[in-house]
Amino acid sequence: HMLTLASIRSDLTTALKSGDVVRLGTLRMLVSAIHNVAISKYGAASEEKLTESDILDTIKKQAKTHWESIEAYQQANRQELVDKETAELVVLESYLPNEISDEELKALLTPVVASGETNFGLLMKQAMAAVKGQADGGRVSELLKQILK
Repeated sequence: HMLTLASIRSDLTTALKSGDVVRLGTLRMLVSAIHNVAISKYGAASEEKLTESDILDTIKKQAKTHWESIEAYQQANRQELVDKETAELVVLESYLPNEISDEELKALLTPVVASGETNFGLLMKQAMAAVKGQADGGRVSELLKQILK
């Protein structure tokens, strides 16, 4: 199903009614972040123009921030903060499509490499288009380099 701001707002209302504090807080931050992206990208007509891809990118950025916070809190031995960030991360990740396996990723990248392009930046751009958000850029880059060896 399509991921929309309306569907996330609806989940937020459900979390409010059920008293799910972690989910509620996480979704409030997410809706706010998506709203900010929409305004900065599309201005006044922001909500009509907002795409599923915009929403997924925002969720991925928030998830990445949570990962970074978790690592920092682990190093600082702040387990209560690790637990809080982890719980919020689980909520965010529930909206992301499952990442594909390395084998599936290689299958998508092989034709890109076969194109004969030698500029890594351009290859990466073609690769990300082929992958369509099913794997993050770090993994794509790593596998591209392996295939090119």
